[in-house]
Amino acid sequence: MVMSPAGEIWADPTARTVVLGRGPVPTGDPMLRGDDLGVLHGDGLFETMHLRQGRPWLRDEHLARLVAGAAAVELAVPPTAALIDLLDEVCAGWPAAVEGALRLVCTRGPETGGPPTVYATLAPVPAASRAARRTGISVATLPLGMPADARSALSWLPAGIKSTSYALSSAARRWARRTGVDDALWISSDGYALEGPTANVVWLTDDTLRTVPAATTGILAGTTVAWLLAHAAEVGLRAAERMVTPAELHAADGVWFTSSVRGAVEVHTLDGVRRVRCPRTPALQALLGFPG
Repeated sequence: MVMSPAGEIWADPTARTVVLGRGPVPTGDPMLRGDDLGVLHGDGLFETMHLRQGRPWLRDEHLARLVAGAAAVELAVPPTAALIDLLDEVCAGWPAAVEGALRLVCTRGPETGGPPTVYATLAPVPAASRAARRTGISVATLPLGMPADARSALSWLPAGIKSTSYALSSAARRWARRTGVDDALWISSDGYALEGPTANVVWLTDDTLRTVPAATTGILAGTTVAWLLAHAAEVGLRAAERMVTPAELHAADGVWFTSSVRGAVEVHTLDGVRRVRCPRTPALQALLGFPG
């Protein structure tokens, strides 16, 4: 049992929900209105953070991305200080030794009007995510059906936001399961690798760690990959952004998927071709601070 800041006893300290303006909600209890636009239209934003030693890693970077995304879709989110208080409340008393997946969600609220719906959830990092760091993942490429620069060229379409409208990502992950692989990598119609449904792609050639540029492609600018490239020199590597083809990924010294909860997981198989394990993987995972 763990006591929340409001004095409520958490019934299950391994799964928590706190709603802004309402407080803790027992797991399994209803918390969204049936006409919430986040449910009806997927009209909202979210951020997922890695909780380590009871604290959300890269919290400020995630909140900055949420605020920027909210401005892009004209969503009035609460002040950052209120969001931080919400995160502190849901994290209070979390066992320091337990990795957590912390999610912050902001929807546009009821269809009839009213303030946005804002809540945070916290649960242990899934065992499959932890295992992927040790064993790696298999990935298959999946056509996205548009050129690499198509989304960034559309001024009306907010690109690179972390939207609750997750139909495309969910469809890609279902396809991956049907195909018998762990994850998918979207490929543009002009032949470039872009991103995974929930991850950025990173690759190593010689002594340079690279990722796909978000500004010109409209992919999500990942907080984890940004931190990794910014600190690459600490493990003797240079960092760069550029476009990449699947053939170049096959020839790379190492390929990883990076995300907030999994960290850096090595791609051991790409389109059915088994890759040689990269000896740099443990150092990159240690640099990011994720358990191997």
